[in-house]
Amino acid sequence: MNLWHAIVLGLVEGISEFLPISSTGHLLVVERLLGLGTGDGKIAADTYAVAIQLGAILAVVGLFRARIGSILRGMIGRDPDGARLLARLIVAFLPAAVVGLALDSTIKSHLFGPWPIVVAWAIGGAFLLWWQAPLGRTRLVDMTTRQATIIGAAQVLALWPGTSRSLTTIVAALAVGLTMAAAVEFSFLLGLATLAAATVLDLGKHGGEMVDRFGVATPLVGAVVAAVSAALAVRWLVAYLRTRPLRIFGWYRLGAALVTVLLLATHQL
Repeated sequence: MNLWHAIVLGLVEGISEFLPISSTGHLLVVERLLGLGTGDGKIAADTYAVAIQLGAILAVVGLFRARIGSILRGMIGRDPDGARLLARLIVAFLPAAVVGLALDSTIKSHLFGPWPIVVAWAIGGAFLLWWQAPLGRTRLVDMTTRQATIIGAAQVLALWPGTSRSLTTIVAALAVGLTMAAAVEFSFLLGLATLAAATVLDLGKHGGEMVDRFGVATPLVGAVVAAVSAALAVRWLVAYLRTRPLRIFGWYRLGAALVTVLLLATHQL
């Protein structure tokens, strides 16, 4: 992996991580196009893709530092709203964490390939073009345990690459009555917890293989690029969804699925 590869993968990770288009799907396809996701280097490349999520994590911490500060104060009993939100995040985090740990090897061996990603992109895209988001009224601080549980259960679907964690959690949050602003913010905060756990777990297992193959500087470059691009992408998404629906991402997902099929048909992927 050279510096150019690191920058490209960092951009892909940062832009796609919090948009409802699946960062895992994009990274797996781009890795294969760059010749990094196959053969002996597959484990190292997959771990690299997880490691640069640290940049996206830092971007969310920076953008939502006020809310995260409230959660931290809630942990020590100084902010009731923060403590309540933390409890909802834990409830929503657990389903995907449990299923992910139980089925990690099965998911990676059967679903981490271009065709499962194409299927997930296409289904998600068609769904967004069909679905009409309800007008929710529940603010983030008023979320119930039941709502958090449903959002967490929906996040399990995102273990299928190409589905998108942001898509499942935002749609579920809107479906149970949250406002768009609350749905997006909760999705980002839940993503922060989920990404952090996945990153620590994967680096603990395969971090040594990644460093042996790619060194330390290359992952750092990817993480920095991911942080900057994720911050810009999150700012854009929050502003965009204030006045517009999710349909544009449905068209994008269908386009991504079509392009991937064409690449597969011409043996370029």
